[in-house]
Amino acid sequence: MYLQWYIEEALNNNFDMLIATERIKQAEAVLGMARAAYFPDIALSAQVTQDRLSNVSPTTGLPKDKNVLGYHKENYSLGIVASWEMDIWGKMNRQSKAKYAQMLNSYVGRNLVQTSLISNIANIYYSLLALDEQLKVTNNMILLMGENLMTTEALKEAGMATGAAVEQTKAALFNIQASIPDLESNIRQLENALCTILGRKPQKIERATIEQQNAPYELAYGVPAQMLARRPDVQQAELSFRSAFELTHVARASFYPSLTLSSGMIGFSTTNGLKNFFKPENIFASIAGGLTQPLFARKQLITQLKVAKADHQIALLTFEKTVLEASQEVSDIIFTYTSSLRKNESRDEQVKALTKAVDYTQVLLKAGEANYLEVLTAQQGLLDAQINRVNDKLQQLQAASDLYRALGGGTE
Repeated sequence: MYLQWYIEEALNNNFDMLIATERIKQAEAVLGMARAAYFPDIALSAQVTQDRLSNVSPTTGLPKDKNVLGYHKENYSLGIVASWEMDIWGKMNRQSKAKYAQMLNSYVGRNLVQTSLISNIANIYYSLLALDEQLKVTNNMILLMGENLMTTEALKEAGMATGAAVEQTKAALFNIQASIPDLESNIRQLENALCTILGRKPQKIERATIEQQNAPYELAYGVPAQMLARRPDVQQAELSFRSAFELTHVARASFYPSLTLSSGMIGFSTTNGLKNFFKPENIFASIAGGLTQPLFARKQLITQLKVAKADHQIALLTFEKTVLEASQEVSDIIFTYTSSLRKNESRDEQVKALTKAVDYTQVLLKAGEANYLEVLTAQQGLLDAQINRVNDKLQQLQAASDLYRALGGGTE
């Protein structure tokens, strides 16, 4: 229950998720700009031009006629200007498709952030529970070793143990006690890390216990090829390939002529001042079209096509590599999980045997029939086995969350 709350909180407040959402908005805007290329550019244009000719003779440098001023002319115009490139070869259509693939890539990128975020939260949460259990086991062992120290000291006073036995028992106890601050520090650091992911200030994290977590006995992952298609990184590689494919056609279409409707204008124009500017007889319209065929572009077009083809091939190889690495990751997780499950029965039997060994050695120690080394060895073995059992369950829980991420995740 706690884990679900934290995942929901992170999906709303995590900074990486918020950044990914803004990148989606950015990609949508770029796609809208690419699609707008289908329509003409329309602008309002207002111009004032003045022409003045000199009255000075070019041969003598003197005025032709002192009573005549130089020629002066003013022209006022106001109208709507439009320019439009016809998409004959599909260049703009290909560009739009490339931008659409890039926009989808941003959506998939958000899914990748989301999937990684959920998996990371689960792994940190399970690690916290494992550290809590390790701290609990260690504290219980400290209490047990404290009782054994008291027993050893009593045996020493009765002449049944040596001072070396007492000091060795103390040293073993202090060694276990010295591990407590490290465990507490690790717990605090994981709590802070989880708070950062949740967008919180550092604080205590409420949680359950690792005993309340049920690791699945079998990981169902369906048909591998179909499940791998859901992975965001695989989808990103595929969309990058699609974008590179479209841009290759754009580069190839740049070799063909482009038909443009340019400097088209309709409005008012007059040379008689602004007084009667908006009269019907001052209405004018002009249109100009052009066909442009690249002839010499300093190898720019050829280079652009070569680069686009190389990018296309790189995207294809990246896609194939991503799929191969994804299948390897899933296989590794499944193998790790099944191997960990095989240890459960043996680990439980190991803990049971060592628990009995500790009980037996304690009884024998009190009866003077066992030495302190046997007791310390049994206790240290039990502590290691209990901690390893906690680590085994942590490995299984994290394998489930890792497989969730490796197979594409989602919020289901």
